[in-house]
Amino acid sequence: MKNRIKELLKNGEVALGTWITTASTDMVEVVAFAGFDYLVFDTEHAPLTFETVQGLMQVAGTAKITPIVRVAWNDQVLMKLALDIGSHGLMVPQVNSKDDADRAVRGMRYPPRGVRGIGPRRASHYYQAFADYLSFAETEVMTIVQIEHADAISNVEEIASVEGVDALFIGPADLSASMGLLGKYDHPKVSEAIDRVLSVAKKRGLPAGIHTLNPQDANKRIADGFQLIVIGTDVGFLANGCAQTLQGVNRQKNSTK
Repeated sequence: MKNRIKELLKNGEVALGTWITTASTDMVEVVAFAGFDYLVFDTEHAPLTFETVQGLMQVAGTAKITPIVRVAWNDQVLMKLALDIGSHGLMVPQVNSKDDADRAVRGMRYPPRGVRGIGPRRASHYYQAFADYLSFAETEVMTIVQIEHADAISNVEEIASVEGVDALFIGPADLSASMGLLGKYDHPKVSEAIDRVLSVAKKRGLPAGIHTLNPQDANKRIADGFQLIVIGTDVGFLANGCAQTLQGVNRQKNSTK
């Protein structure tokens, strides 16, 4: 068992993913075969249950794509369930302090490093690869903490120092809102905060990640030094495709006079 994303990042390469927010197996299958390295199944803002996510993971698995789950909160019960259904890593929202980061790591690790209960049902191929999975959980499962609040920016050095944190991932929307700049992702103060996170990540030897909206934005962030890139969302791709198609249609009838 190997975590391909962790290997890419360790080698200094870029890993590209997108959000999965719908319960459609067809949608997930289309996106999984499009060429992304990983998919983030969003249980924080999307109406996805763990039962649904397990089914979506099974579909995505045919494309050999790495599954990551964004849990709804920094909660060890949610983490345990997400990992037991087969996620190779978790994205943990609103990690604003060293204590928050430590709680995230401990929630994802088995004793003595953490407090995760042992019952990796699907993750261990229904216990047929139990010993292999215990080793995988120790070395390959990724803890991705989200830096998306002004408090997290103030504490980012301490957050990055926590052993077991594998990546810092910036959420520009919540970050800008916490700074009183709702929706102003390109505001100089937000840009300064993002630069600070990237600088700390580089100093600590950690990959930094960020959500981007389009290829141009992604290319800029990669040039800046970000490695863990999320581009768009499943529903965003669908909406954009529909809009572009309709914009290209001439609605005017040809005159026959």
